[in-house]
Amino acid sequence: MKPHFLGIEIGGTKLQIVVGDDEAKISDRARFTVDKALGAEGIRKQIEAGLPALMARWRPLAVGVGFGGPVDWRSGRIARSHQVEGWSDFDLGGWLRAMARVPVVVENDSNAAALAEATHGAGVGNSPVFYFNLGSGVGGGLVVDGRIYHGLPPGEAEFGHLRLDPDGATVEDRCSGWAIDRRIRAWTEPAPNGELARRIGSSVGGEARHLLAALEAKDAMAERIMAELAGDLGFALSHAVHLFHPQVIVFGGGLSLIGEPLRAAVAESLSKHVMAVFAPGPPLRLVTLAEDAVPIGALLLAHRASEKGATR
Repeated sequence: MKPHFLGIEIGGTKLQIVVGDDEAKISDRARFTVDKALGAEGIRKQIEAGLPALMARWRPLAVGVGFGGPVDWRSGRIARSHQVEGWSDFDLGGWLRAMARVPVVVENDSNAAALAEATHGAGVGNSPVFYFNLGSGVGGGLVVDGRIYHGLPPGEAEFGHLRLDPDGATVEDRCSGWAIDRRIRAWTEPAPNGELARRIGSSVGGEARHLLAALEAKDAMAERIMAELAGDLGFALSHAVHLFHPQVIVFGGGLSLIGEPLRAAVAESLSKHVMAVFAPGPPLRLVTLAEDAVPIGALLLAHRASEKGATR
């Protein structure tokens, strides 16, 4: 029987606990919706509810975690969450070790996803691989020769917090799913007769999921929002290209479901911002692991932790 490992994804909207083998093939899963109002304590209660049965059924050798926020990967302590209150300075690694009684390694979720896409997804065969996600927040990760790049803790490839202008607006401020939702709502309210406005109706939240259909209908408002989003991302990615020179850039998250229209628009924007000698820039690819990128990355981390006999 193959050895098994446990991977946990802790995000701002969802919690996933998965079990997989030494090839990171997922065989079992528990999924929960995060209630932000319940804070970190609510998520910990969900972990306490879902983890014991999976531990008993599969007896995993180690646990890996992809956490939605900056962490000290050496100790497993959370710096903070930008989306859910109650995580600041929490010893997540120690808490999980006490519960699971196996080695535990904690990483930022974008780092975990970057590792997964570099070794099992769209970045296979390339190094460095730069990854970013466009979800409820915006994160980034860099994998060099199959290993996550770690800078001075707790921050690393903090793509979402790159400044887009001198006034302090960040990539996350302008390009996250929630930011695009707000922009769509603000722009369509004065113009309720367009395709995009008609599709979102009176619902509040998740407006960005209607962008693709509106783009296919050639809605002018959707095209304008796409142009601004792609422009911001291309400009921000040019900094990553000039600093890290990745062989490939991979992106995921909820907004990546827009697919090829967004990928092509960002690639075109990037080509306008990189130095001529590097033009048109590295290839830009959509994730292939979709919502499993972070859990698979967590499984890979758990496997490596077990091989090292890690106790952190």
